[in-house]
Amino acid sequence: MFRKSLTILILFLCLGLLLSGCPKKTVTMDEGALTKEETAAREAERARQEQELKAQEEAARKAEEEAARKAEAEKEFEKSLVAKKTPGIEGEVLESSLLKDIHFDFDKYDIRPQDAEILKGNATLLMKSSTAKIQIEGHCDERGTQEYNLALGERRANSARLYLLSLGIAADRISTISYGEERPLDPGHDEGAWAKNRGCHFVILSK
Repeated sequence: MFRKSLTILILFLCLGLLLSGCPKKTVTMDEGALTKEETAAREAERARQEQELKAQEEAARKAEEEAARKAEAEKEFEKSLVAKKTPGIEGEVLESSLLKDIHFDFDKYDIRPQDAEILKGNATLLMKSSTAKIQIEGHCDERGTQEYNLALGERRANSARLYLLSLGIAADRISTISYGEERPLDPGHDEGAWAKNRGCHFVILSK
């Protein structure tokens, strides 16, 4: 009887040791266990992040190139500036060969299509040189009274100003003045000279 009890006890001890020695299994989820939907979602997120990173890098590259182009345009504009031979009312003003004059038909102040293109070029230059302030001079030929030509020159300068404003140039960067017939570009007294003198000239007041 005693030997039978001892055998049973030993069996229980062995079973206890056997059970305590077996580690519990931990179930882990690996890539292979993911569903097709979960795998597709992860791949889509990776692709989105890569696309976003590429877009940021491209935007940074373009911004750097634009800054370089603007700096180069600013440098070119600075090199083109010379003091005007005839000072303005506010003292010395500067001229740039890059700012082009526009012209008008006889007794008119509306912007012609070919002159609109010139103003667009001037606006592009002014946008690249964002600190320059300009003055638009309105000019007329010698025909008509002095008072009439001063008024006509002012209307021409204002037409050019309004067109530049429509292209995005800030109002505080543009002023106007009319010289009427006082400062002809060409001193001649024929249609060729008069055509040259009916226009707007652009000068730089400050940089």
